[in-house]
Amino acid sequence: MLLPRHARCDGSRRDGRTMGLFGHSKTGERRGPLEGVVTFFSSHHALRAESVLKKGEQPVRLVPGPREISPNCGVALRFDYSARDLVARLLSDSSVQIEAIHFYPEG
Repeated sequence: MLLPRHARCDGSRRDGRTMGLFGHSKTGERRGPLEGVVTFFSSHHALRAESVLKKGEQPVRLVPGPREISPNCGVALRFDYSARDLVARLLSDSSVQIEAIHFYPEG
């Protein structure tokens, strides 16, 4: 994804405001770390889940699927684990098929 010229990789801007990406809310408030991982049986559902959750204004990021928690699909979705109930409901309401939701801290 190409970022605007005024953007930095962490989602902040040179003028100190945030862009509503990378775990920042649109008001500039930092949300929780992306410690949750949704695993899928197919990459099609991972891409659909990303779209659904972004429309629901949830901070998400597609990542390589961790092999130690799921051997099925090579793509997983990181999200704010504190919002797991909302994430599960949004995906269910949109008929996105998931394998499981995991607590999986980065690092």
